[in-house]
Amino acid sequence: MMLCFSVRNIVTSAIKSCNYQYRHARNFRGGQSTFSAVQLKGRSILTLKDFNSEEIKHLLWTAADLKHRLKNKGQFLPLLQGKSIAMIFEKRSTRTRISTETGFALLGGHPCFLTTQDIHLGTNENTTDTARVLSGLTDLILARVYSQSTIEELAKEASVPVINGLSDLYHPIQILADFLTLQEHYGYLNGLTVSWIGDGNNVLHSFMMAAAKLGVHLTIATPKGYEPDASITREAEKLSKEFGTKLFLTNNPLEAARGSNVLVTDTWISMGQEKEKKQKLKDFHGYQITMQTGKVAAPDWTFLHCLPRKQEEVDDEVFYSQRSLVFPEAENRKWTIMGLMVSLLTEYTPQIPKPRF
Repeated sequence: MMLCFSVRNIVTSAIKSCNYQYRHARNFRGGQSTFSAVQLKGRSILTLKDFNSEEIKHLLWTAADLKHRLKNKGQFLPLLQGKSIAMIFEKRSTRTRISTETGFALLGGHPCFLTTQDIHLGTNENTTDTARVLSGLTDLILARVYSQSTIEELAKEASVPVINGLSDLYHPIQILADFLTLQEHYGYLNGLTVSWIGDGNNVLHSFMMAAAKLGVHLTIATPKGYEPDASITREAEKLSKEFGTKLFLTNNPLEAARGSNVLVTDTWISMGQEKEKKQKLKDFHGYQITMQTGKVAAPDWTFLHCLPRKQEEVDDEVFYSQRSLVFPEAENRKWTIMGLMVSLLTEYTPQIPKPRF
């Protein structure tokens, strides 16, 4: 008698739980909810070159799910309770630091912010030893470094997942935020054209390693001498052919912007390049994004910038216009890094229907 009552209660509770999850997910714009076979637990992310189409979509889906459940529904999700992350910053940061630190804490974990003044990395202790020590003390390492070789050595020597928070070659976590922002705005990604107008830098390199995998066409305008890395361009050409997307490189900003859905730029003078400022301003003359640039773009064009921004890169009229998605883009740095950290440390499956990509 007691056993029957107990079983009946368990079944009733399970049904109520399923109904609750359905009610809170059915209003999310997306496709069918499916069990995901993608498993990313234990992986490192040094570049999106190492992630296939379904894995990138899964990261975006997880980010959208956490945003929906935490921000929209106010749910409590201590998915990372009892875990810690070492955050190594050789370069200063606003978005990467705040999004990672607050995001990890919101999920119940303990973030440890470390600058070169706080630890011995590269001074009294080599990268190998630092990676091994931090692996015994924390569950995850995020590093924002000057050189890609540093992040690669950290990942090689660490026994916990390592996240590239920015290097001279790639900025993968920025691109996840960009694509989540575009998916939210347009309702899809496949078939969009993104135009990069600016320097051939780490953010562009990450776009080039991910766009084709999401069905996104990419047009690139850089001044002569500032083209993206040649080996990354060759890899992007292979991806474009494999996924049937367009990849177009030019030195003419208006040519790149023509018919585009999304205009993107970034800082022309990165940290550590201050001595090059005078020459770069001269070389990048004509590359500022304005409403005149937008006149040749698609009627629904929008604007992205990973920030911080200077006026020579984009004028105020565009930057503060209705077409600018820069502030939702900045906020999505939080949800995408949270989705990434959860995916690398747990076997979490998103509860909302999979968005349309």
